[in-house]
Amino acid sequence: MSTLQNAQTPFDRFAVRWADVVIRYRFLAILVMFLIVGGAVSGLQHLGFSTNYRIFFSKANPQLEAFTELEQTYTSVDSIAFIIKAPEGEDIFHPKTFSAIQWLTDEAWKLPFTSRVDSLSNFQHTYAEGDDLTVIDLVDGKPENYTATDVDFIKKAALNEPLIKNRLISADGRTTGLLATVRFTREDPQEVVVAATAARKLLAEFREKYPAYETALSGTAMMNNQFMESSMRDMQVLQNIMYVVLFVSLIIFLRSISGTFVTFLVMMTSTMSAMGFAGWAGIPLTPPSATAPTIILTLAIADSVHILVSLFKNLRLGMQKREAIVDAIRINMQPVVLTSVTTIIGFLTLNLLDTPPFGHLGTITAVGVLAALLYSLVFIPAIMSFVPLKTHDKKGEGADSVSPMFSALANFVLGWRHTLLVGMTVLAVTLIAFVPKIELNDQFVQYFDDSVQFRKDTEFMLENLTGIYTAEFSLAAKEANGISEPEYLINMEKYANWLRSQPEVQHVYAMTDVFKRLNKNMHGDDPSFYRVPDNRDLAAQYLLLYEMSLPYGLDLNDRINVDKSATRLTATMYDVSTVEMRTFLDRSREWMKENLPAYMYAEPTSPIVMFTYISDRNIKGMLQGNTIALLLISILIGLALRSWKFGLFSMLPNLVPIGMGFGVWAIVNGQVNIAASAVAAVALGIVVDDTVHFLSKYMRARREKGFNSEEAIRYAFTTVGPALVVTTVTLVFGFGVLAFSTFALNSVMGLLTAIAIAIAIVVDFFMLPPALKLFDKSEQTETQKTKKEAA
Repeated sequence: MSTLQNAQTPFDRFAVRWADVVIRYRFLAILVMFLIVGGAVSGLQHLGFSTNYRIFFSKANPQLEAFTELEQTYTSVDSIAFIIKAPEGEDIFHPKTFSAIQWLTDEAWKLPFTSRVDSLSNFQHTYAEGDDLTVIDLVDGKPENYTATDVDFIKKAALNEPLIKNRLISADGRTTGLLATVRFTREDPQEVVVAATAARKLLAEFREKYPAYETALSGTAMMNNQFMESSMRDMQVLQNIMYVVLFVSLIIFLRSISGTFVTFLVMMTSTMSAMGFAGWAGIPLTPPSATAPTIILTLAIADSVHILVSLFKNLRLGMQKREAIVDAIRINMQPVVLTSVTTIIGFLTLNLLDTPPFGHLGTITAVGVLAALLYSLVFIPAIMSFVPLKTHDKKGEGADSVSPMFSALANFVLGWRHTLLVGMTVLAVTLIAFVPKIELNDQFVQYFDDSVQFRKDTEFMLENLTGIYTAEFSLAAKEANGISEPEYLINMEKYANWLRSQPEVQHVYAMTDVFKRLNKNMHGDDPSFYRVPDNRDLAAQYLLLYEMSLPYGLDLNDRINVDKSATRLTATMYDVSTVEMRTFLDRSREWMKENLPAYMYAEPTSPIVMFTYISDRNIKGMLQGNTIALLLISILIGLALRSWKFGLFSMLPNLVPIGMGFGVWAIVNGQVNIAASAVAAVALGIVVDDTVHFLSKYMRARREKGFNSEEAIRYAFTTVGPALVVTTVTLVFGFGVLAFSTFALNSVMGLLTAIAIAIAIVVDFFMLPPALKLFDKSEQTETQKTKKEAA
């Protein structure tokens, strides 16, 4: 029977005609494909990296809106932090160290985009001289000429000043910090790179000039730069690993140079087309979206493998080359199209998350999957028709050596179907029961691997000086100039003291400390007047006098808004998890509502606050997206298989592997970051492929060959089983490569997805067939019905 005669459905007939046309006009087909690839690839010139952690939040994110408002009201919070620790057995209160800090402070002002530098040396120390207020740099003049009395004065002043203790100097006096505030225009992503490069160069100069000190470099600007560097490393390192893994896998499984070549051609053109599309669409590269090439390389293999495995099997069974190619396209076009569409749906639902980089990843990958579908259906029949392929006669010489193994597997599964169904069900329920135990935790410092210098430096800062995690509050007064009102100051002081009593809080920067110091200064430095002024006019005068005495660049616009109707309060945290942070923020909100006037209530914000809530928001998007995806996929499967019953039935093998995968993760790890919200969509789009291919072959056997349920299961095992094993192993290795990423969002997503994919084939081999046997009880096939009606 010819291939065209075997084509019973309209889709089959279309597939046969498609293959015939591609083979007949193969030169033109290949030329058209390369023109499409060339047009897409030209968009690579517009592709660029984003160096802004704010891109992880959608414009509608309420925490980002609050953060943006804070920066617009006061100033940028982007910073570069230099950390200096004295040698063992010493503290920083020494003339040589003062000179080092002073040199670094002067040089830090020269860093690109720097708008402010705060350090121990230029802290604006105030004291009274008669009726006058004197404001000086804490380390003034030439430190090398300081006497022991001068050093003791600075030490006492620094360690007793709440604005800098545990912020610019550690409680033990051994570590100090310099904070350079940078203000980027955000028009050029290279701004962050320029600033980070200059900061590293300055630190290298400091180390050369003052080698006795331990140093580190941190801050939000360095974190922004690290996002880009992690992206670039992933693209360079992971893709190279991926090429090796895929090449070895294809050679082993396909045992065909020509098959490996055409598969690599599909992989490369699909990846380049998708990245070129990203350039044309203006989609920026970020750590999540930078993994798109690695994922596309992995996914692009699946279509080619299914077609090539069928092609080589046809050749081993004695078909002529052209007939084998056409039949391979006929058998696989429907499931390949269906799996591509379902994978695209899964990835596109990432756009429903509140993290745009995952949406970018989804869009780029969806385009890559679509390109892989098109290129595999053109390049494979066109190119393989050129290549000399060995054929066998039909006397058994070319018998498929793989089929007996999968026939034995089918017999085992069918023979033990009741035990397997019960056992797999118990295993699935047990693993899924662990899922609620998973804890969501998003600490952006821990997004980076231990080997990343930014994380090492930041952890050094956390251990020796202060934290990078803050909670910012803009406390409003009743009216313009209202921040000098005693009631306002008393309430702010109450809140600052409450914050200081919380176990998560390391330091609190509140303007009340400035007012208290000024009040003491203006009363002859009498310690009993170290309290907020009880007269609004006096408080306003003290503040004005202080502001007029401040040097350029060290004014209070980072703490007080323009009309003096609000001040900024900053609580610096210890190294807290996002779970602890959420608990603290909820507690602080309640305290403000119960103890402060309504007009003073402030919604907390900061980078860590934004990251704290992003997982919760993404989980909601994930549930919405997966529900939509699951419904669409089930409808498509129902339409493709011409059975709504099987469309609904497909939900079982599609959802169970994902739930089991999260259950395994709950046991072995127990924590997930925002990557978890992406995993479900990614895994759903991929694990559906196994289900679709198995069910497609099962239904083809029932309708086309008139097999009963058991025979159809055996047919599915022998025809699609080898390809499923090849694609599963390739996909697991491919996503497993992401585990080598130094960025936790990518490594977690890769490992979790790999686990779900590995579980999927176990479910499709040991749970799906027994469930099918139980579900599909009708032994009379459509073919048998047709024959009966014809009789």
